[in-house]
Amino acid sequence: MHPIFRYSDGSTRIIGIWDQTIQTGEPPAGILYGSEYTKEQIDQALKLDDPYQLVPTTDDNGHGTFMAGIAAGGEDVDNDFIGAAPRAAIAMVKLKEAKPYLREYFRVKEEAYAVQENDIMMGIRYLLDLSGRLNMPVVILITLGTNMGGHSTGTYLSNLLSNISSYIGLCTVVSGGNEGNENSHYRSRVPSMENSETVELTVAEGSIGFTMEFWTTIPASISFSIISPTGERIRDMRARPGRHEEFHFVFESTVITMDYIIPFGIEGENVVFLRFIDPTPGLWRLIVSGNFINPEESFDIWLPVRDFMGKGTYFLRPDPYVTLTDPANTPRVITVSAYNHRDNSVYLRSGRGFNRNGDIKPDLAAPGVNVFGPSPGGGFTSQSGASVAAAHVAGSAALMLEWGMARSNIYSMDTGSIKGYLIRGADRTPNSVYPNREWGYGRLNLYQSFEQLRLS
Repeated sequence: MHPIFRYSDGSTRIIGIWDQTIQTGEPPAGILYGSEYTKEQIDQALKLDDPYQLVPTTDDNGHGTFMAGIAAGGEDVDNDFIGAAPRAAIAMVKLKEAKPYLREYFRVKEEAYAVQENDIMMGIRYLLDLSGRLNMPVVILITLGTNMGGHSTGTYLSNLLSNISSYIGLCTVVSGGNEGNENSHYRSRVPSMENSETVELTVAEGSIGFTMEFWTTIPASISFSIISPTGERIRDMRARPGRHEEFHFVFESTVITMDYIIPFGIEGENVVFLRFIDPTPGLWRLIVSGNFINPEESFDIWLPVRDFMGKGTYFLRPDPYVTLTDPANTPRVITVSAYNHRDNSVYLRSGRGFNRNGDIKPDLAAPGVNVFGPSPGGGFTSQSGASVAAAHVAGSAALMLEWGMARSNIYSMDTGSIKGYLIRGADRTPNSVYPNREWGYGRLNLYQSFEQLRLS
């Protein structure tokens, strides 16, 4: 209902909504859940006194409204606002929240917003199907992220994004997340069996628990001991294929479970998955030892994203790099970090690269600090974060697709070519080395990207 998503005659610019949370309407063709609402239905609803009688979709937290507005909102002269691609058609997916048993298993705090990977993948399918039916090029913007996974490739979602990013007429844009200074990543070289590495972790008062993932490449392997804040120790937790164990402490109520997965993903990696259930608050220590062939081999540990855990649980000696959330580490997508456009400084919370395999990530930085944009109900507000930055790039990608395909200048544009054009036009600070872990190849400058196309 926000005016920036409507044409001057009052009709909607939204060509399709798939709301996975509503089961009373017709689902999209070939999909068995949720409800789809077409442009025709939305236009009918907008003529009613209560549009929600016909199209009951609402934005519960304002995130989607804001990102759609930055990417493709129309002009509002009175509020001095216009989106990046103000004449683009808009399609959207409202994801249902993760099932309660999954939230409990991963110890996600009650008020956190959490969704499932398979629902994101089905949302992508819906957008691809809609694009095909309407014969329109499409930009898919994903402003969600997780610390689960190896921060490279191999997850089902990243594999899907890699496959579709080569489609002609499609561009995938992903925000790099806001975990850059959340102290949720630890990295070190794999120690020998004769030596050890002590990883220190402080746990907040009142924590219901959290998960933790150890990642190493084959053939390196690790084993470890865990010391609780009271000094109680679990020894010789060895990673073996298919192993599942549960550890109980004698003097405290904490339970730790361990699962060992080998190999994981296309590249074959060791993954140790730990669950801390009702952990005692205070300082925990993990004593890590290992076995390796290459002495340069490293191991990585990630805690969940901050929204899942709350504040107060973090590594005491964190590594601020390799903190882009997945699926932003997927090489073929356009990954975006955030900066402050008022003074050209890095947004401290923005995730930093490179990915775990050393691939260049992020690709670009865009404005993401105190940006003005729409809120549900017709008003405006300000938000910060890498999602805001990614929305700017998504709108820019839509304008490039319009110029290239709708105006018949370049018929074969895809994610890779659009990424290349945006990188060529990016602003870079003199005497700085590019690409780098914070800015990628530089700051988004769409005008300069078109200038480069004109001159080439």
